[in-house]
Amino acid sequence: MMLRRLSLKDFVIVPTLELDFAAGFSALTGETGAGKSILIDALQLALGSRGEAAVVREGATRAEISAEFDRPAALAHWLEEAGFESSAEHHADHPDTLLLRRVIDAQGKSRAWINGGAATVAQLRELAEHLLDIHGQHAWQGLTRPASVRELLDSFAQIDARPLAAAHAAWRQASEALAAAQSKQADLAREHERLSWQIAEINRLAPAADEWDELNAEHSRLSHAQSLMDATRGALERIADAEINAQALIDEALSALHDVLAYDAGLQDTVNALQGAQAQLQDAAHSLSAYLHAADLDPERLQQLDERLSAWVTLARRYRRQPVDLPALHQEWKAELAQLDAATDLDGLQAKQAAALKAFQKEAKLVGAARAKAAPALSGAVSQAMQQLGMSGGRFEVALLPQDEPQSFGLESAEFLVAGHAGSTPRPLAKVASGGELSRIALAIAVTTSQRNSGAGTLIFDEIDAGVGGAVAETVGRLMKQLGQRAQVLAVTHLPQVAACADHHFLVAKALKDGKTNSDVRPIAGEARTAEIARMLGGERLSSTSLAHAREMLDLSARAAPQPADTGPRGKKVKP
Repeated sequence: MMLRRLSLKDFVIVPTLELDFAAGFSALTGETGAGKSILIDALQLALGSRGEAAVVREGATRAEISAEFDRPAALAHWLEEAGFESSAEHHADHPDTLLLRRVIDAQGKSRAWINGGAATVAQLRELAEHLLDIHGQHAWQGLTRPASVRELLDSFAQIDARPLAAAHAAWRQASEALAAAQSKQADLAREHERLSWQIAEINRLAPAADEWDELNAEHSRLSHAQSLMDATRGALERIADAEINAQALIDEALSALHDVLAYDAGLQDTVNALQGAQAQLQDAAHSLSAYLHAADLDPERLQQLDERLSAWVTLARRYRRQPVDLPALHQEWKAELAQLDAATDLDGLQAKQAAALKAFQKEAKLVGAARAKAAPALSGAVSQAMQQLGMSGGRFEVALLPQDEPQSFGLESAEFLVAGHAGSTPRPLAKVASGGELSRIALAIAVTTSQRNSGAGTLIFDEIDAGVGGAVAETVGRLMKQLGQRAQVLAVTHLPQVAACADHHFLVAKALKDGKTNSDVRPIAGEARTAEIARMLGGERLSSTSLAHAREMLDLSARAAPQPADTGPRGKKVKP
């Protein structure tokens, strides 16, 4: 599992670039300011780091970065679930590879793809954990920060601290709810009393959901009862009861037509219509008669309706609502009162806080035990690496410091202690280590943790050997080479001793073309590599002595360890 290929277009000062990478240890060297870290920056962008318009080469419309990796088996399910399993022709042709692509335009807008399928930056970052592990030249700065120290220890111990953080958040939320309830008891009591009184007032009215419309309909009918009865009686007289009425007139019309119907069958439709009207009039007369028998002025019921409607209107005006909204307002206040009851339930809130604290302590003890087990192992491994890096007799310790209060990271913090030489007492790293020692300790930690814990297939060291030289530099080179037997290692370095130990060597250079500075990266071997090592040893003016020294260093490195099976990088077009 490793980085296979990196392609850049219009990135910073790189017009176009395609590089193939191989297994083992690869060194990237070049003059100061040549842009050795450009490749590292490009890889970080391909894996979700923040992109800005400044990365677009001057005069270009956008920068493009593509990185092709071996596909980790652990990601197969993730890729399938996210829809990236076979979303591109590239992936169909190369099922064992993972292609990441990022484009950033001159306005700073970014787009990303995984195996040809559109992806989010967050998804790229998720992949990064499985693909790359980058150690920067200022890695030592994090060794003095408690959060960085703790994260490094947790990573070494393979601790997933997310459940612990979630348990702490739950405890904190329960504690805040309890504290808020305790500090606002008087206010909550007053609010509870107010809501209870208002709800009791509406309870006396007891408004039903649809009652307002029903009351108005019944009130309208009773208040106009006399008019309704007079109109009904008048209609009934005209239909059936008056001396001359509609039914009698239709009967006479039917009788007249029946006498002549035999002479013209065309009158049958008219007869049928009159008979239908006769039936409808009979039904209407029946309905009107029944309405009159049931009708009642009922002044007592009308007075009751007046009083209830008046109560609705008065209550609605008091609370500045429409009368029809009173039932909904009633339910709203009941819900608010229930929330207040829960908020003022101090016993319940205290029980929730205690349960949350117990859950947090259980999780924190598990994490604490894992840290206590991992701390001596990390201490011993880094101490051993320090012996190889010119700090003979030096000792490294990971101290776990109990916390007085529960923290999101647990019940203990971590601190790195170091003794620079035999017989001295380990003290906080920042107080006893010099700049050079800090760099070497950071390198020891990086190599140790990368060897023993990194899940990534490619390890990158970006000038982490700053401040190192002499025999120690040779040791650093051997460590990198040994590490390259287990993982792909890329190191940006200024040390010839380190570069000479590399299985593969890339030279980064910049040149002025058409008034613009362009960066050029190419794999080198043979005499070109010897010349670069000699330059690193003695400066720009190569001498027979520096060249001889460079050849000797390369020969010694070649004899010290076998070459990996893959013979070297395969450089493609580099067009500055």
